[in-house]
Amino acid sequence: MSGGPLAFYAPLKAPDDAMPSGDRRMARLFLAALERAGYRPEIACRIRTFDGSGDKTIQARLRAEGEREAERLVAAYGALAPAQRPRAWFTYHVYYKAPDWTGPRVAAALGIPYVVAEGSRAPKRAGGPWAVGHEGAERALDAARLVFVMTHNDRPALEAARPPGQDLVDLPPFLDVSGRKGGNAAGPADKAARPARLLTVAMMRPGDKLASYRLLAEALGRLAGLPWQLTIVGDGPARTEVEALFAPFGERVRLAGRVDDRNILSHFYAEADLFVWPAVNEAYGMVFLEAQAEGCPVVAGDEGGVASVVRHGETGVLTPARDAAAFATAIVGLLGDDVRRRYMAAAASRFVHGERSLERAATVLADALSAIGVRP
Repeated sequence: MSGGPLAFYAPLKAPDDAMPSGDRRMARLFLAALERAGYRPEIACRIRTFDGSGDKTIQARLRAEGEREAERLVAAYGALAPAQRPRAWFTYHVYYKAPDWTGPRVAAALGIPYVVAEGSRAPKRAGGPWAVGHEGAERALDAARLVFVMTHNDRPALEAARPPGQDLVDLPPFLDVSGRKGGNAAGPADKAARPARLLTVAMMRPGDKLASYRLLAEALGRLAGLPWQLTIVGDGPARTEVEALFAPFGERVRLAGRVDDRNILSHFYAEADLFVWPAVNEAYGMVFLEAQAEGCPVVAGDEGGVASVVRHGETGVLTPARDAAAFATAIVGLLGDDVRRRYMAAAASRFVHGERSLERAATVLADALSAIGVRP
């Protein structure tokens, strides 16, 4: 590796945050992909700018904190020899609830490229409760020399407001597939002798996650006459509510709790016939890539960026958003068609291993960064 590091920042959640989430997972994957591409990313800032309540006072405080951090970093980097200073600033995930008040200022002061991955614009937030955060996100995206676009949903607004000289490069969500065998073939061969095995892996927290669990319980209620079992992997502050939702199903639903061990998770995927999750307001859902990497086809709600990680009709089935009846119908259809389900299982594994690997992401990162003068 040559030259200085890449300053890395994730304003929604730092890569080394103690609380697991899909966003933290993706931030860590970006660090790994940048390293694989030959760069030396270093976490430059850990200020969490997220405001989920729409409180302008909180947003103003976070703005001031971010701007002070920018001043501190400019002074600290300025004291270093030129070869030790960052060659670029790379921010993962910028939007109105988690703007970047720090990176653009540091990049401008140092005269280095400012780069964003997973940036999204939301013009309708300009005058509402998140007006301050919206302003910060828009300023950051306006300052970016390069934006990596991670979902189809984000591109139209990014294209419409793209400033002159800014590159937009598609880089859909990816996964480290090393050690993942794939090839589940949608469950073991003894399916006819046992109930269908469904799997869900998701945190249990109020809001969108709990809403997804409610939809899942409603959909399963429509399958009462069919032989199935559901394993839920996950835990969190809404566990009591989730337990109450699935209590009427008795032993057909097993709550396995939180599982961090990748080998144990792989076993769950290998034993499952289908991965099921309604995905209410999901950005895209890293768990869908994990399931498919292990050869487990997916039934998911078509909301947010889910269509960027699940290929409808090929690696799984996408149903209309928040439609429990359609979700139930999709489950019944796949469980009743072994040939189709096994085709999807194989296609899911090929899709992730072939197109959404860490190696593929590293290549895209290196090519795009090199094009703006930031070479490995």
